[in-house]
Amino acid sequence: MVKAVIFDLDDTLISEKQYIESGFQHIAQSFSDKFKKNDQELFQLLMDLFNESSNNVFNRVHDKLGFNYTKKDIVELVNQYRDHVPTISYFNDVLSCLEYLKDRKIKIGIITDGYANSQRQKLMAIKAYDYFDEIIITDQLGREYWKPHPKSYKLMKEKLEVDFSEMIYVGDNPEKDFFISSIYPIKTVRINRNGVYGNRMYLNNIIENYSIYTLTELKLVIKELVE
Repeated sequence: MVKAVIFDLDDTLISEKQYIESGFQHIAQSFSDKFKKNDQELFQLLMDLFNESSNNVFNRVHDKLGFNYTKKDIVELVNQYRDHVPTISYFNDVLSCLEYLKDRKIKIGIITDGYANSQRQKLMAIKAYDYFDEIIITDQLGREYWKPHPKSYKLMKEKLEVDFSEMIYVGDNPEKDFFISSIYPIKTVRINRNGVYGNRMYLNNIIENYSIYTLTELKLVIKELVE
């Protein structure tokens, strides 16, 4: 019996790349005068640097443009990026999937890692609290409780009043989304979105129970588990 389906957020329900682009657009608009470039030129430079490497993009954009900077300058940029109200949307297959689950009285939740401010802004932008029964941002529990730590799953079980064996977890990141099945009898589903973290290695070689390419296929997984 399936009584609850819990989703990861980034690259499962929404595109992490779309969020990154939104953040860089915000920074480009805010800092175009400082960097003496129009916002679209600055945005493209930020994206080019990110595509080369996701590390220290704001440090590197200063270096690229020949600007001196302090740690305070970088912290300011990072905070603006994390605190901005993103222009993002659900993947096209999400809302129909949620409707399908609700029609079958299956509870739905989100467990998401990431800095709390950023994740709250994403969730507000997509009106997630209107759709989901429970949402846990692991950063609010403490950085040590980010996935794959089991605490958030235990909390979700208690909030939704279901057993672990009645839960499905849908995620995209091999490094942390499927290890939980080695701790609790939660069925795991990997959705392959070609996302930012899709090429990570499986933690302890614990792989997903099911693999899908769209959330439409989740219906088949649920049907198999119910029969």
